[in-house]
Amino acid sequence: GMGEIGIGMASISHSPVGTSASEFLRSSSNGVNGIPLRTLGRARFGSTTRRDLVVAAKLRKVKKQDHPWPDDPDPNVKGGVLTHLSYFKPLPEDQKPKPVTLEFEKRLLSLEKKITDALKDLYTHLTPIQRVSIARHPNRPTFLDHVFSITEKFVELHGDRSGYNDPAIVTGIGTIDGRRYMFMGHQKGRNTKENISRNFGMPTPHGYRKALRMMHYADHHGFPIITFIDTPGAYADLKSEELGQGEAIAHNLRTMFGLKVPIVSIVIGEGGSGGALAIGCANKLIMLENAVFYVASPEAAASILWKNSKAAPQAAEKLRITATELLKLQIADGVVPEPLGGAHADPSWTSQQIKYAINESMDELMKMDTEELLKHRMHKFRKIGMFQEGLPVDSKKKVNMKMKEEPIVRTSSLNIEDEVKKLMQQILNAKESSVELPESALNDMIEKLEREVDREYSEAVKAIGLKDRLVMLREEFSKIKLQDQLVPPALMDKIEKLKDEFAQGVSAAPNYETLKSRLDMLMELSKIKIDSANEKKYARLKQQVNKKYVEIMNRPDMKEKNKALEDEIESSGVSSGQDLGPELKEKIVQRKKEIELEMVDAIKALGLDVAAVRPKAKEISEQIPIDVKAKEKELNEEIKGEIENVIKSTDLKEKIEVLKLEVAKAGKTPNVASKNRIAALEQQIKGGLVEAMNSSNLKEKHEELQAEVSKTKIQKKTNLWKTKIQKKKILRMTSKE
Repeated sequence: GMGEIGIGMASISHSPVGTSASEFLRSSSNGVNGIPLRTLGRARFGSTTRRDLVVAAKLRKVKKQDHPWPDDPDPNVKGGVLTHLSYFKPLPEDQKPKPVTLEFEKRLLSLEKKITDALKDLYTHLTPIQRVSIARHPNRPTFLDHVFSITEKFVELHGDRSGYNDPAIVTGIGTIDGRRYMFMGHQKGRNTKENISRNFGMPTPHGYRKALRMMHYADHHGFPIITFIDTPGAYADLKSEELGQGEAIAHNLRTMFGLKVPIVSIVIGEGGSGGALAIGCANKLIMLENAVFYVASPEAAASILWKNSKAAPQAAEKLRITATELLKLQIADGVVPEPLGGAHADPSWTSQQIKYAINESMDELMKMDTEELLKHRMHKFRKIGMFQEGLPVDSKKKVNMKMKEEPIVRTSSLNIEDEVKKLMQQILNAKESSVELPESALNDMIEKLEREVDREYSEAVKAIGLKDRLVMLREEFSKIKLQDQLVPPALMDKIEKLKDEFAQGVSAAPNYETLKSRLDMLMELSKIKIDSANEKKYARLKQQVNKKYVEIMNRPDMKEKNKALEDEIESSGVSSGQDLGPELKEKIVQRKKEIELEMVDAIKALGLDVAAVRPKAKEISEQIPIDVKAKEKELNEEIKGEIENVIKSTDLKEKIEVLKLEVAKAGKTPNVASKNRIAALEQQIKGGLVEAMNSSNLKEKHEELQAEVSKTKIQKKTNLWKTKIQKKKILRMTSKE
């Protein structure tokens, strides 16, 4: 602070302004301006009498500095203890900025919501075989990924002290929240090179003996053990068997039941047979949501039970290998949730969930003494598959002595019917007020009903005993589709037979009424959507075609030709269409064809295909006499009957079915090969029909009827031209008058 310096005299004082006391005293060698204070006093006052010098300093109050250093600094803070010196601290949860959506980003919100809803629906109803696929995902985080994410320090320990270090099993010491643990687990690779070096996570006897050495080490020093399981199984090559693979696994099983420290096992991927159990005899077995734990892989079980590995989906369902199933059977003690899309979608978040599960389990196990801990581990495995004879069997367990599966959670029929009724009312109001339909709500409801119908179909197929056959046919069809081949007739017959059996037996399914109700609602809403799209399309096309027609008719050359033909008809002086000569009639027909050709070219320029030029139904009705209509109807019936007979008596029916499947397989964007196959099949079908029709007398009947209809149309057109000319005459006479 600033201060004042005064010399203790009765009437004289010296006060340098604007200088601090410390600066004043340090300004020179213990004096002011190079003069000692004692000399200064003598010179100024002319006295040699010694006087005392008094220095007084007055400090003003200043604002207290706001230092960032806290009263109780955390030495283990992330980034080191010196991070406390920074004013830039992480914001508390209630002060964090809220997400902001910019104006041009709002249209993406609906897409993000749909994607999220689809993911939620997909990952809520995963089948066991789908969970197996997720557990084997190549991008799924590995043992070391999780360890480095949840530990503050980790040191890997190598070797089995017998001459080899198996990279398929990793061991080491690490800390979580200050606690030391012994970590060991199966390690898969993150790419092909790593997978080869890690042997795809399949340990040899050296790996299990390395884990055994670390178990004894942890037991000696009192480190709790955490194991991570992620292996298809122990490596079963000849050398591993010669080195004692079975003995190494058995030794680990026996040793783990005698360890005096807590053991927690985490299944992060797939746990295959004894290879997983060799480090899995723990007090607590915790599984990730999409992890699996099995005695044999679904493919191996299918090969044994059904002599076909393609039945793996059915085997996965029967084996009960998922986390939720094993939790019900009390084999697993907990399930760690995964993010949408699996652990690989957010590895860091998954690791933190594993960390919470480890801390919670260890807090519980660390309270037990040694004897209680060993009994806890023994009873966990002894109670698996245990039941007591002589007691009445619960009605829920009478079928194969197993709990019935939990029913699938379905949307309430009343709720979905109310939603559909509300949407239908909105659509009706939109039509009455001539506004656009609520397309977004309509599409969402259709997607929801499609999911519900698919689920009900699956339940119905399962209820009437056709699920296994359906799975097999789907696999055969998928294989043929992948190979880009035509569907063989034998497979088509199987599909048709299954469809017929389902159609006959679906009414006996317990959920038949629900399925029928939701299917009717889906068809009704789908029809509304298609009609709305067609109306918009037709309105747009009609507007474009009318615009083209006006442009064509207003062209100078077209006006000139029409005027010349009108003048020629007027100058002929005839009173009716029948009086026109053959030459004039031919000119009228030719002019009509020219206009039609111009319109066809214009329509093709719009990207449309003109199959034929047909007059409107009303004009046809006016132009064609009743007797000609009867002949036409009779001929159409004959043609229809002949086509049906041809299809039944030849191989055209099979070709038509193959064409349908090809079109369905090709989808909306067929490739070149699919287009060529579809075109070839269409050509074969058309050729077969034309050949059959030419062999009958229908062609002659059709030509005769066509000639009669053409004659009637020419007469009607001539009358129309004549009427138009007469109207023009009347208008000219009226204008002259």
